[in-house]
Amino acid sequence: MSKSARQKQRIAALEEKLQALESGHEAKQRDTNYYVSKGRAVRRIVSLFDSIEDLIIENDRRCENDDSDEGATLDQECLQIRFIALTHALPWLDCKASDMEYNEYSQMLKKLRQGADATRGDDTSKLKNFVAGWVNRELKPTPLVDPDDKNCRSFINDACGKLLCPTELDWNDSNIRTRIRDRADGYVVTEMSWPAFLYENYTANLDNLEEGIFKSKLLVHAFKAIFMSPSSAKEVSCDGNGANIIKNNRCARNSKVKTHLQFALSSVTSWRSIDGDFDYIPFWQTIVDFFERPPG
Repeated sequence: MSKSARQKQRIAALEEKLQALESGHEAKQRDTNYYVSKGRAVRRIVSLFDSIEDLIIENDRRCENDDSDEGATLDQECLQIRFIALTHALPWLDCKASDMEYNEYSQMLKKLRQGADATRGDDTSKLKNFVAGWVNRELKPTPLVDPDDKNCRSFINDACGKLLCPTELDWNDSNIRTRIRDRADGYVVTEMSWPAFLYENYTANLDNLEEGIFKSKLLVHAFKAIFMSPSSAKEVSCDGNGANIIKNNRCARNSKVKTHLQFALSSVTSWRSIDGDFDYIPFWQTIVDFFERPPG
C-alpha cells in the first residue's frame, strides 16, 4: 500500500472516531437536558426541600425491612409519602435506575437535582417582581414596593408587614407594629403563626381560623404565575376566587406557592430555609400536614 493510501486510510479512521465521539457527546447532552428538564417537577409537585436521595434512601430502608413501617418516625413517614409522589412525577425513574451503573446513576440524580433547584430559583425570582406589582395595585402603599429591591420589604414596609403579620395580631395598631419590628417579647414572628396573606381579604376569623384560609387574591395570583403563566395571573377578578388553589391544595405544589409568597414578601435577597426567626421548612410542612393530616 502506498504512503498516500495509508494516510487516506488513517484520516478516514480518525474521522470515523471523531464522528463517534461527537455522536456520543450529543447523546450525553440529550440525556443531560432530559434529566434536568424532568427534575423541574421535583420542587413543584414532590417536595420543596427534601433531596431526591433522601426520598430514595427512605424507600430503600423500607424495602430492606420487608416494607414494614413499624416504628417509623413522622419524618420517615413524610419522606415515604414524598417518595411515592416522586414515582408518580417520574414513573420511569425506578426502571431506568435499575439498569444503570453507579456512576451513571449518580450523574442522573445530579442532573435531576440541578433541574429541581433551578426551578426553585426561577420561581423565587419570578415572584420577586410580580408580588411588588400585585401589592402596589391592591394595597396602594406609600411608598410603593420596589420590585428590584427586597431590602425594603418585610415588616419595614407597611403593606408587606400587613400581609406577613400573624393573624392573631392587629397590624393596624401602631404599638403592635412597633413591637413586631423591635422583636419584643411575645411579638417575634415565627413559622408557628398563620400570616394574613393566606386569608380571604387578608383577615382571619380568630374564632375559626379555617374560615377563608388559602383564599386570598394574592395566593391565586402566585399560583397562576407559577403553574400556569404570568399573563393568566392577571385574570383574578375578585378576592376569594380560589377555585384553583382549593381544588389542588392536596398537592405539594400549593404549599410551595405559599412558601414562595412568604419569601417574596420578605426582605431576604437570596433563597434560604431560615429567615431570622422564621423557618420555612416547618412552615411548609405545617401547610402540607394541614391537608395530609387535617386537624380533628
